[in-house]
Amino acid sequence: MSARRGVCLVVAAAPGGGKTSISRAVLAVEPELALSVSATTRPPRPGEQEGVHYFFKSPEAFDAMVERDEFLEHARFLGRAYGTPRAAVEAALSAGRDVLFDIEWQGHRQLKAKMPEDIVGVFLLPPSIEVLEQRLRGRGQDAEEEVQRRMAIAREEIAHWDEFDHVLVNDDFATTVAAVRAILHAARTRRTRLPWLPGFVGGLLKG
Repeated sequence: MSARRGVCLVVAAAPGGGKTSISRAVLAVEPELALSVSATTRPPRPGEQEGVHYFFKSPEAFDAMVERDEFLEHARFLGRAYGTPRAAVEAALSAGRDVLFDIEWQGHRQLKAKMPEDIVGVFLLPPSIEVLEQRLRGRGQDAEEEVQRRMAIAREEIAHWDEFDHVLVNDDFATTVAAVRAILHAARTRRTRLPWLPGFVGGLLKG
């Protein structure tokens, strides 16, 4: 009765919304949850391992994967290509393992189009636009122009909040982590992810 199909948990937010910190905290306490490993055309950085941090591909190999529809989602950023290989995710879900995606709304939209029954989307909102700006300014010595550019990107991201199944205001770290975990636990018990359930219920009715 323990067999189930895994869950694709997408955690998204505007820059400064806290999605990476929240994702790391959830991963640390959910042993059945693993971070999705993306493919990329950028070269490995010191210490990065193939299949652990990324699947490193040449531009030609990446484009061939796109042509063969081997990505669940893919995008290009600053001259580099990034994508989520379908095969690894499908294997994890079939084995009952959950996969976490720390991505933007565009990636979430592509995932929903490819795997609508497997995606559970969570969007994190800041407590206020002022708090968001404080978080962005606190990241370093960015020039005012860069801060305003990030704020413009943040507003664009927030405008897509209504494409997600769940929306949380990230005003308290521990509360938000607990809420994301609750969403994950609820998704695991969705009847469509429990292939043994019809037979089990049938046995109960016959008893």
